[in-house]
Amino acid sequence: MTDIGCQLYLISPLDVGGAFPEKLEQALAVGPVAAFQFRVKGIDQHEATALAAPLQEICARHDVAFIVNDSISLAKRLKADGVHLGQGDGDARDAREQLGRDAQIGVTCHNSRHLAMEAAEAGADYVAFGAFFPTNTKEVKHIAELDTVQKWTLVTEIPCVAIGGITPDNAKPLVEAGADFLAVSGAVWNHPQGPAEAVKAFNALLA
Repeated sequence: MTDIGCQLYLISPLDVGGAFPEKLEQALAVGPVAAFQFRVKGIDQHEATALAAPLQEICARHDVAFIVNDSISLAKRLKADGVHLGQGDGDARDAREQLGRDAQIGVTCHNSRHLAMEAAEAGADYVAFGAFFPTNTKEVKHIAELDTVQKWTLVTEIPCVAIGGITPDNAKPLVEAGADFLAVSGAVWNHPQGPAEAVKAFNALLA
């Protein structure tokens, strides 16, 4: 993921079977999208690998980074482009050692620049702040503030991702605050006109 202004970072719904590959294709076909995070819960690695295969192919075809949520071992198994770690999901140093120097490693830092600095020192390629808005995608335990993004961008060049309830209607302040990526899930996959229209709406804002 390169630093060319604010970019879109898609996060999968928990259910990526059925017609989801078609939805992903629709979303990426209208691009640009910087990254796609494969986020599944409660299944074994064999099942996760089977679900990931068509999605990885779609991402590769559209030159979109394929990032695995939470699991260094699954990212290694899939030969993914990177891994995104929560605060309890492992260490960026361990991820770097297992996945190699080219892997994209991200770390959830809630609303804490201190956690973000620790992640950066451990070798993270990007940090994620959030949630900025109410969201139904996951339980919100930490509310993030625009000020956190603004101050982070002043003191470091490590990119930051804004996450949590972001829509085309509320995203502009995050872009203006200096967020490098907008991580979105429900606003794309649940869009009434379909994921392609959602991606178009976001990219109109980011253009």
